Amino acid sequence: MLITNDSDKQSFSDIWVMAELAEGGNVHPVTNELLGTARKLADMRKSKVGAVLFGVKVKDIAASLIPYGADIVIVAEDPRLAGFNDELEGRLLNRLIAKRRPEIILYGATTRGRALAPRVAVTAVCGLTADCTGLDIDPENGDLLQTRPAFGGNIMATIRCSKHRPQMATVRPRVMKAPVPDPSRTGQVIVEDMVSGDTAKIKRILEYIRSTEATVNLADASIIVSGGRAMKGSDGFKVIEKLAAKIGAAVGASRAAVDSGWISYAHQVGQTGQTVQTKVYIACGISGQIQHLVGMQSCETIIAIDKKADTPMMQMADIAVSGDLFEIVPALTELVGK
Repeated sequence: MLITNDSDKQSFSDIWVMAELAEGGNVHPVTNELLGTARKLADMRKSKVGAVLFGVKVKDIAASLIPYGADIVIVAEDPRLAGFNDELEGRLLNRLIAKRRPEIILYGATTRGRALAPRVAVTAVCGLTADCTGLDIDPENGDLLQTRPAFGGNIMATIRCSKHRPQMATVRPRVMKAPVPDPSRTGQVIVEDMVSGDTAKIKRILEYIRSTEATVNLADASIIVSGGRAMKGSDGFKVIEKLAAKIGAAVGASRAAVDSGWISYAHQVGQTGQTVQTKVYIACGISGQIQHLVGMQSCETIIAIDKKADTPMMQMADIAVSGDLFEIVPALTELVGK
């Protein structure tokens, strides 16, 4: 909504997180990550955190969001909300926005969030920043400061939407850290019923067909060994594959290695690949361009192996090993288990 004066802006309050359920009906991890971030932002604004949850038989799940930072959980429960229909959820969310006027709405940059957020932004006439890696508040005017890579990852841009409310952003899973749940927190669950206008002249989902294509699950890996341009070819990746197999790690790659055809896109880590948050990330011959760093900078321990000691990856690593990776990685592989 276009803001024409300060009183208009002050009529918006609270920070919402669009909650999402994963397969099996459990809360998607990105929801808790966003609740933790929303809690920090709301404390700065002295406002409340709201979680919005749509689905079938989700009232029992709503209370589980409160320990992660939600003050209120707005629930819409209806058989027609089974699965995901972006048109239906978009209409419902826009109606709730007009009714309750949140100041900020955060979405996970998942398949669902990336479909829903733009639809809502267009209808609500407000800004949307995608794939944010950092969020903050301007204390002077309450603008959401949304940081994300720009110009192919060559710079980090901070974006604000000063004249529109609500302010909206999507954040990739595992970019923000989930808070430790506080079971002593209390909150309120508010049930919103659907109305006829939510479903008028709406499309109908006939069938969901799940892809059977094999994928590489980097998201759940606790250790990843990744290779970059210095691997020199697909044969070079066999060196890190041996180390990964020995330590129970997944194999990742930089965009340069994927674009060169040395390994499939399913292994790509970074802005245009997967975002990971592992206990250990071993970067072999990866210089560390911004588009790669945003996909793995939240890992607990980062180990970099490279001939060049002054690369961004070597500079940010917890452990930087300077030398020939084709000598160092096989030596590490031999040492495992000894």
